[in-house]
Amino acid sequence: MQLTSDPARREVTPLELFFDLVYVFAIGQLSHRLLVHPTWTGAAQAVVLYLAVYAAWAYTTWAVTLVPAENPRTQRMLLGVMFAGLFMNAAIPRAFGDAGWVFVATFLLIHIGRTIWLLTVGLDRINQEHFVRVLIWFVAAAPLWLTGAAVDRDARLAWWAAATLVELVGTWAGHPLPGRRLDSQQVAFAGGHLLERGRLFMIIAFGEAVMTTGTALTTAPYEPMTLLTSSVALAGTVALFWLFFNRSEHIIHHYERTEDPIRAGRSGVLSLMASVAGMIAAAAGDERVIAHPMEHAGLTTNLLLFGGPALYIGAQTWHGATLFDAVSPPRLVALSALVAGCAVTTAAPAYLSALVAAAIVVALAVYEDRRQPGGARTKPIPPR
Repeated sequence: MQLTSDPARREVTPLELFFDLVYVFAIGQLSHRLLVHPTWTGAAQAVVLYLAVYAAWAYTTWAVTLVPAENPRTQRMLLGVMFAGLFMNAAIPRAFGDAGWVFVATFLLIHIGRTIWLLTVGLDRINQEHFVRVLIWFVAAAPLWLTGAAVDRDARLAWWAAATLVELVGTWAGHPLPGRRLDSQQVAFAGGHLLERGRLFMIIAFGEAVMTTGTALTTAPYEPMTLLTSSVALAGTVALFWLFFNRSEHIIHHYERTEDPIRAGRSGVLSLMASVAGMIAAAAGDERVIAHPMEHAGLTTNLLLFGGPALYIGAQTWHGATLFDAVSPPRLVALSALVAGCAVTTAAPAYLSALVAAAIVVALAVYEDRRQPGGARTKPIPPR
């Protein structure tokens, strides 16, 4: 029997939400790791681990969009990936130590095993050919992952960064091979379901941000400065939440009408990857400020406080530009303000940097809320 992805919008099943719980744990691990290792090397390690974790989630979610979760075979696959994913995510704190092999073995088992599974379920011809190419790209990157696990921690980062770069290029380009690439127009694909899964994954990131703020609040002394910095952190988180969900209905409509939902879905997956990374960075910055509000912010704290929201807003602005024939000028202004704020407040107290960053994000959210429905008047562009 040949499977095709029904383009009709489907409900997200409880099993898919259960699967996502493993990644609540992962995001918490990554955020904590970034706080424990606030250096350039530590940040690079966190980025490499995050991209691997996100790839495991994103490609599994794409597979479930192709083969619905109501299918018993899909249910077994999801549970298997969830089981392996728990061990992969538990290895995050020691992935650049004695748990490198655990992280790599479970990651490759998920990545390659799930792709082989997809090739056995009876996809339509275009998707079948595409996932053969995906498998080739994954297998090509595997020696880099394995070599990284075999060397010491200093060299490991370089090998794993190279493997991550191969996978990112493949995802960005649609996993081409000489003379063969994906022509996704008019291919049936449940883009609305994929978008809904992305929205739910973003809620996971917001949940982690709120938990991070709450945890920092419980360990800090109950003083006026603690209450101020916690309030600023929560206000910024709420504003980022509003910026994502208050503008999403017209994107949902585009996913339902477009002639190339796979292209739109790939753009959405890449945008979500950067947006969640921005949320993790912003949450880590808020925790640093709550713990040490009167210290000079410095470059590290400012990159988290301003760079996290900038990455978050910039990714969504790019995604909107790929779908609609317009870029939101207010978002470009906000991005410029975040860059300027990061530069001019490095010598200021940390609480003041947090206040400036939150004020920029809140101002953008209030402005867009008053321009309902959802920011710039945009119109769909013809599929490429």
